[in-house]
Amino acid sequence: MATFLLEVGTEELPAAFVASAIAQWQTHIPKSLEENRLTPKRIDVYGTPRRIAVLVADLPEQQPDQNEEIKGPPSKAAFKDGQPTKAAEGFARKQGVEIADFELRDTEKGEFIFVQKTTKGKPAKDVLPTLIPEWIFGLEGKRFMRWRDGDLRFSRPIRWLVSLYNNDVLPLKLENGAGEINSDRISQGHRVLHPDPISIPQAKDYISVLESAFVQVDQDQRQTKIAKQIATVAKGLKGQADIPETLLAEVTHLVEWPTAVGGGFEAEFLDLPTEVITTEMISHQRYFPVLKSAKSSQLLPNFITISNGDPAKSEIISAGNERVIRARLSDGQFFYKADQGVKLDEYLPKLETVTFQEDLGSVRLKADRIQQNAQRIADQLQLDKNAQAIVNRAAQLCKADLVTQMVGEFPELQGLMGQKYAVASGEPEAVATAIGEHYLPKGADDDLPQSLPGQVVAIADRLDTLVSIFSLGLIPTGSSDPFALRRSANAIINITWDAQLPLNLHQLLIDTAATCAKTVEKSMPVADLQQKLQDFFLVRIRSLLQDELKIDYDLVNAVLGTDDPEYTQRALVDVLDVCDRAKFLQQIRNDKTLDSIYETVNRAARLASKGNLAFNALDATTVVDAKLFKQDSESAFYTALNEILPEVQAAQEQRDYQRLVKGLAASAPKVSAFFDGPDSVLVMAEDAALKQNRLNLLGILRNQARVLADFGEVVKS
Repeated sequence: MATFLLEVGTEELPAAFVASAIAQWQTHIPKSLEENRLTPKRIDVYGTPRRIAVLVADLPEQQPDQNEEIKGPPSKAAFKDGQPTKAAEGFARKQGVEIADFELRDTEKGEFIFVQKTTKGKPAKDVLPTLIPEWIFGLEGKRFMRWRDGDLRFSRPIRWLVSLYNNDVLPLKLENGAGEINSDRISQGHRVLHPDPISIPQAKDYISVLESAFVQVDQDQRQTKIAKQIATVAKGLKGQADIPETLLAEVTHLVEWPTAVGGGFEAEFLDLPTEVITTEMISHQRYFPVLKSAKSSQLLPNFITISNGDPAKSEIISAGNERVIRARLSDGQFFYKADQGVKLDEYLPKLETVTFQEDLGSVRLKADRIQQNAQRIADQLQLDKNAQAIVNRAAQLCKADLVTQMVGEFPELQGLMGQKYAVASGEPEAVATAIGEHYLPKGADDDLPQSLPGQVVAIADRLDTLVSIFSLGLIPTGSSDPFALRRSANAIINITWDAQLPLNLHQLLIDTAATCAKTVEKSMPVADLQQKLQDFFLVRIRSLLQDELKIDYDLVNAVLGTDDPEYTQRALVDVLDVCDRAKFLQQIRNDKTLDSIYETVNRAARLASKGNLAFNALDATTVVDAKLFKQDSESAFYTALNEILPEVQAAQEQRDYQRLVKGLAASAPKVSAFFDGPDSVLVMAEDAALKQNRLNLLGILRNQARVLADFGEVVKS
């Protein structure tokens, strides 16, 4: 067994690329080695700002021989008059065997030639050089670059290459515009603490040799060290550090030899909103804020940074960091005071100078459209006059903070500053809260708006973005979604489900699209726009049900329907109901209740499709003629359908699907007897009237079950 080391040394890499490259190699390299019959016992991938490395332990030194059976041409084509044909000779030559090695064997398609072929395994030393270039240049990332006149692309220029097979250098060569880069055992230590090159004697010494040169290559150990140092410094400041996971992960990939350094600023800056201070620290400067205690959200006038420099210079580093944060907070203080000198609604005219999208006009026009959408939603929800006034005012002001100086400097604070400036301007608390909430959720795991006005304005805002962008034909394709329209649609659905809003999304899309088509000059025809929006939302509902709520795919099909416009429309008309039905179906599948009704209802649904009964027929007495019954099983089936009808109505009116399922379960024995009992009937009878009557019986059962789901889409458990 061998130990193999590959280190790709570069100029300073972006932290996001380091994290991504590690994850890509952790997936790709094991697969690559396994496909080439070189499966090791252990693979460790490391990354720092100046290197990506993989250390492979217990690697087989030779591929095992591969025995395989290869099927050749039919024997009729391979031999003529007992002599091999050109087809036989070509097959033998291609496989590197003699014609005498052929084995004739009968198959279902006749007699064919087979050969047993053994491919000798290659030494790992010969295989690895063919794999490594693809490992390196197969990495994906944003904004890759070329250097000089070369064709190779990478995140940053590659400066050195270490490739060791046990104690020996494994020869590799990369060509770029700067010339050739040949593999060696020479790596680089910390740029400041160990500027001289270092030699790695053997692959297994990699971690210890780099550590002696002040490079901690193991990112997990580096992150643990950073967290411990931050906690120690915070304790010295008599506080508790706020350590966001994303920031901790980022700084881990920004340093090679971390040193936590504390710092402070004037207490007067604490008069700024906490979010302003923490946004400046975390998002802009990569500083860790310090709280008074673990249970307190109150800040201390301190921060902690992670230095990649000389620990002996920590005081100088701290002083420099303090100058930076002091200047930034001073700017924030100025912006905050200046913004509060103007009432929030006085910023509205300035929104006319901000373009939302070239063909859709200004943000002021968008705010007007948000108001219209919010009014439609408020009308659907039948809000009282006071609630409507709050929604209308919040919708009017929700984008006003975009032209404030604070949000201009800190775009991450949009909405939050609007909420604070609304309070300072004397707006009702409910209006201010809605302004702050309407940007929620900002991501997949973010909080949802909790106030009703906030929920309405959040939906209205995203609805405008979706409809107006769609109207221009800018519809997401593949992974491309520059306007985050999938996220907007997901947010609308999740807010509706979470807040239990009885929203008719179907009508909302129709009305909004109709208005958009009239006002947007380059809009697609209204009918096309409405259809594309509905299709898009159905895909998002399907995705959320399957991916987030973990509903089985066939049960999602059962509540959304397939090629069934009426059923599809139902999902959009009542977005709450489609979620409730999907979750209920999953519940009764898990507790086996579904099994008790599946066979009979599914069988009835399949046969009913041969009839022509409309899906809205639920009352057997209106479409079934009891005088045509020939068997007792028909009468019993008919009686069961009439007994289920009240449960069907309860399911429709109260979404009480439990009662419907109990009714279907109670009828199951009678339906089974109709199909398979002693006095069972032939549904597809020769008598047309008898056949139609029996198909209508089955159609009523199908329709009653369809109040819950299309059982024709359900797959047997």
